[in-house]
Amino acid sequence: MTTLQKIKEIEDEMKRTQKNKATNFHMGLLKAKLAKLRAEVLDPRKSGASTGAGEGFDVAKTGDARVGLVGFPSVGKSTLLNVMTNTYSAVAAYEFTTLTCVPGVIRYKGAKIQMLDLPGIIEGARYGKGRGRQVIAVARTCSLVLIILDALSPLTHKRILENELEGFGIRLNKKPPLIHMKRKEKGGISISTTVKLTNLDEETIKAIAGEYRIRNADFSFHCDATADDLIDVIEGNRIYVPCIYVLNKIDQITIEALDVLSSAPHVCPISAHLQWNLDELLEKMWSYLKLLRIYTKPPGQVPDYTAPVIMSSTNPTVEHFCNKIHKSIMPLFKYALVWGTSVKFNPQRCGKDHQLEDEDIVQIVKG
Repeated sequence: MTTLQKIKEIEDEMKRTQKNKATNFHMGLLKAKLAKLRAEVLDPRKSGASTGAGEGFDVAKTGDARVGLVGFPSVGKSTLLNVMTNTYSAVAAYEFTTLTCVPGVIRYKGAKIQMLDLPGIIEGARYGKGRGRQVIAVARTCSLVLIILDALSPLTHKRILENELEGFGIRLNKKPPLIHMKRKEKGGISISTTVKLTNLDEETIKAIAGEYRIRNADFSFHCDATADDLIDVIEGNRIYVPCIYVLNKIDQITIEALDVLSSAPHVCPISAHLQWNLDELLEKMWSYLKLLRIYTKPPGQVPDYTAPVIMSSTNPTVEHFCNKIHKSIMPLFKYALVWGTSVKFNPQRCGKDHQLEDEDIVQIVKG
């Protein structure tokens, strides 16, 4: 049997298996086997398959963030890119108009956001159908994924696209599970928990670890994890990306249908062709990217509000801010004067580990 046939067989068995406490162990084993087989399909070094690299998919990462447009053919990805970035991407009334990755740049609140128009993907893309593997591989490098849905059939498309991205190790709008795994040379499997596990038991954890040939390791659970969470931690190659479901072509549906669809979480309804609600989409993109604007202030001058330093909210320290401007600043750094919401007094003298907030003003004092 080929790897794809084995995957199909396991997926069919999982559909037939009734989900309850008695089948948790069996389902956990099946999920572990399925994850291993999918990894073989996705990794060319394991499967011996071609990487399928093609023209237009080697796009240099520029700007402060990268946003990828993912969706089925002819849902309006190219139209949205053309409207938002003034970049030309071919638009036509037939499917698969876009065959390569077309980049564009959005300038918003002083930030340069790179937007990628990716070719349409089809069901089975994660197994190499169409150019899906390349498309989803580019999506893994994005800071934010916009899943473009046709307003006439949003739920069907949403489920299929989520399955394709999940199968490629992309977790949408999720946080990494609070599970710590530490391998050791001997001593077997030891399990410690700070919360009650309702979806896993000791036998299932050991069976999943055994499927990956892990005989000696310490597992520490700080959340009510599932078998999928445990597999994600063991695999160690999962990408956790924020996602907005962009509901396009809302001019073709009724107000009642729009009210129902737009009430779902992470949804933003637009019409790219008529340029409806693009301002809300931009604002939502900004909030999901979690970028900070930090303004510089030369000594004895007013702050420069025209060109803020854009930083990620994951590590917004003064040291990171200095390195963002130039690497030569930190060796001469003495302290920073900070104005804004991150300090109690304006200005306040701060060290290199001070955490900055959006629209703070910083003046660097060298020693």
